[in-house]
Amino acid sequence: MHILVINGSPKGEKSNSYQLTKAFLEGIKQEAAGAEIRERAVCRMEIKPCLGCFLCWNRTPGKCCIGDDMEQLIQDLLWADITVWSFPLYYYTVPGSLKNLIDRQLPMLLPFMEETEGQAGNGGHPSRYDMSEKRTVVISTCGFYTAEGNYDGVCNLFDHLCGQGNYTKIFCGQGELFRVPELSSVTGDYLSSVEQAGREYAGGGISAQSRERLAQLLLPRETFEACADASWGIEKESIETGKNGDAKKVSDTLAFTKQMAALYRKESWPGRDIVLEMCYTDVEERYQIVMGKDGSHVCTDGTLTADTRIETPVAVWRSIAAGEIRGDEAMMQGLYRVKGDFKLMLKWDDYFGGSRPQAKREQETFAQKNTDMSILLIPWIVLWVAVSVSRQKGCLIGIAVCALVPLVFYRNKKTLYDVISGVLVPGFCIAMLIGISEKQMLPVSYLTFGVMWLASCFGERIPLTAHYSKNGYGGEKALQNPLFIKTNRILTMLWGILYLFTAVGSWFMMRSALSSLSGLINSVLPVLMGIFTVWFQRWYPARVARGK
Repeated sequence: MHILVINGSPKGEKSNSYQLTKAFLEGIKQEAAGAEIRERAVCRMEIKPCLGCFLCWNRTPGKCCIGDDMEQLIQDLLWADITVWSFPLYYYTVPGSLKNLIDRQLPMLLPFMEETEGQAGNGGHPSRYDMSEKRTVVISTCGFYTAEGNYDGVCNLFDHLCGQGNYTKIFCGQGELFRVPELSSVTGDYLSSVEQAGREYAGGGISAQSRERLAQLLLPRETFEACADASWGIEKESIETGKNGDAKKVSDTLAFTKQMAALYRKESWPGRDIVLEMCYTDVEERYQIVMGKDGSHVCTDGTLTADTRIETPVAVWRSIAAGEIRGDEAMMQGLYRVKGDFKLMLKWDDYFGGSRPQAKREQETFAQKNTDMSILLIPWIVLWVAVSVSRQKGCLIGIAVCALVPLVFYRNKKTLYDVISGVLVPGFCIAMLIGISEKQMLPVSYLTFGVMWLASCFGERIPLTAHYSKNGYGGEKALQNPLFIKTNRILTMLWGILYLFTAVGSWFMMRSALSSLSGLINSVLPVLMGIFTVWFQRWYPARVARGK
């Protein structure tokens, strides 16, 4: 398979459209091993405008009188099985240098008029060469929020060149987002869809599903246009329509903050306005993002009372926004500090998700199964409570509960600790049914439970509590957060120690005058520990964020 890429952008390989083209080619290479690719950047070629002399039709048939790089490009077009045209939209059509190249294809046509199937317009010239088996792909980005309605000129041009319906097109609005590293999470998803389209194209054709994904907006219109306006680094209000007065410039840091504010998702508004203060310590600039019911705006005078204040060098926050470093890792390293209400940081993705406005990708449409700590705890609680009331009935109830627990796994994700509990609890029940005293087995069960927690704390990368609390902190992504893991490791260790003490205390209490109170004491302590856990989950991350 021979593939010719004509990069028509004046920016060459820095072109936004070329990023889509590279992804498409990568997909083709994955499906069609051994594909040979030639790339031609128009900005580095010498291609003069057509003279309209028609010498290539009557005096030197098939050969242009201008001696430049177009001669070789025609040979490349004849060599290629697939030609990929890659370019940005310039004033609703192709860039001027690419239009010169298209004009200079005249030697490839015969001068005689002839109607052909699928021909656009009235009258046409047949090809000098057999091009019937060749395929064409047109890839382009533009600076509007959508490609729809903005490519009429391009489609009209390629309808004439290739015939209506005889070429594949990938047109993407919001092209400028592909040059913004801070939006890589959004653009990366789209590029993956383009790569998938390349694989399908090499295998026969792009599927309807892929076409639907490629037609989706990267950002909602309102969000994109706010980001685009902020990117120019000038105050919109300072420009007088129709006049050439100087526009009021804003600092790069302010423009960056305005773009961040534009990504605010107003549907996450918690019922009251939130003021986020960004304090850029290295450039001594401070701006406040007000997040309200109807959107966000940036205040530059600093007169508002901030709910949350982030103190960071500009470079650090840019690196975090670009995905070059994880925000939680940077916080753990002390690269920035957070003061005030830390809840905003815990729900950052909810407030500044920059999500696509249409349906998510197919694999994301199915609800993910969550873990549930009650599946882990209920068998143990039944064991400790029911056996304390009646050993025989309590043991039978404990076995029955463990037998029923697997039925809930159809809607919940089970963990190793759920499985272990499902084996240990029936084991303790059976041991007591065959005659071993509950005064022996209950303390041993507390000890076993505590050891399981401590073992996960010191022997595993992910402590026990993290497997369950992750559901409230972004799911699987939370397991990559070192601050989240450290917080849960401390809590897991404390819970494990609690149950070790409970085991020792129960052993002695059940053999003393306090025997009747052992169940009450063993119930109160976990409740107090649960209250502490809720407090610690908020206090400790906030303490670390403040640089302590």
